[in-house]
Amino acid sequence: MRPPGSVGAATTADAPLPSRRASGRWSSRLGQYAGFGPALVLFGLFFLVPLGLIVCYSFWQVIDYNVVHDWTIGNYRYFFSVPTYVSTLWATVWVAVLATALTLLIAFPFAYWLARYVPKRLQKILLVLVILPFWTSYLLRVYSWLTILGPRGAVNRFLEWTGATSKPVSFFLYDRPAVVLVLVYLYFPFAALTLYASLERFDWNQFRAAMDLGATPARAMWKILLPQVRPGMTTAVIFVFIPILGEYLTPQLVGGARGVMIGNLIVNFFQGAQYTRGAAAALLIAALIVLLLVIFRRSLEVEDVYGA
Repeated sequence: MRPPGSVGAATTADAPLPSRRASGRWSSRLGQYAGFGPALVLFGLFFLVPLGLIVCYSFWQVIDYNVVHDWTIGNYRYFFSVPTYVSTLWATVWVAVLATALTLLIAFPFAYWLARYVPKRLQKILLVLVILPFWTSYLLRVYSWLTILGPRGAVNRFLEWTGATSKPVSFFLYDRPAVVLVLVYLYFPFAALTLYASLERFDWNQFRAAMDLGATPARAMWKILLPQVRPGMTTAVIFVFIPILGEYLTPQLVGGARGVMIGNLIVNFFQGAQYTRGAAAALLIAALIVLLLVIFRRSLEVEDVYGA
């Protein structure tokens, strides 16, 4: 039997325990997310705040080169009322789709060959060769194509040497095909490295087992390989397609007037002090990117591809 007052003493002693547990949980949570603080500040100051300003600017208007804070959707209405702007937007989308498709068509066989047939000791060497262009300036890599595709470039010199043409051909430069070609060259390493990372983890015994059970190589690839590397393929599409949508330098240098994309149009808006219209055009591209990420979100989820 407890002495008088012992129950009250025990209750008093036990009372602070819940608050201690709660404070311990909070300190544990703060410790877990403390490393996220610098990234949160960085993205908050240099991404979320500028994005918010762009959204506001896109609904304002410019009068006599001054931004007036009158809310309106006139900038979007104006953009879609000019056929040139709409055609530039669609041209940007189809150039990005075509360049992404060609990049994956080239990168997937390369990554497949590298992951399956090349010995491990040589794979790293070849991967270094893939990322070797990153050691030079982006501007230098684009400018090099001017000397390759130009009127006196390597391609035209070769055609003249073989007798295929008697004078330089201008088709290779200052047009959309040149833009697509250079974009494929620039973004091939992104797709190749991403696809290799997925194929390198694939269990090739499953592929061989499917062929032993009578499946053709094409059917084994379609039913066994592609479903398991689908997240890697989706990531490669995102890494290639999204940056191409905002490309400015490549269309400017190798595309000329016939290779203009939406990035060049946005720059022209801002250079002409049409800040609100430029913000509206930039927000349209951002909305397209968000839509793409929503569509591809499920493809990035890793799940049992056999439904087990």
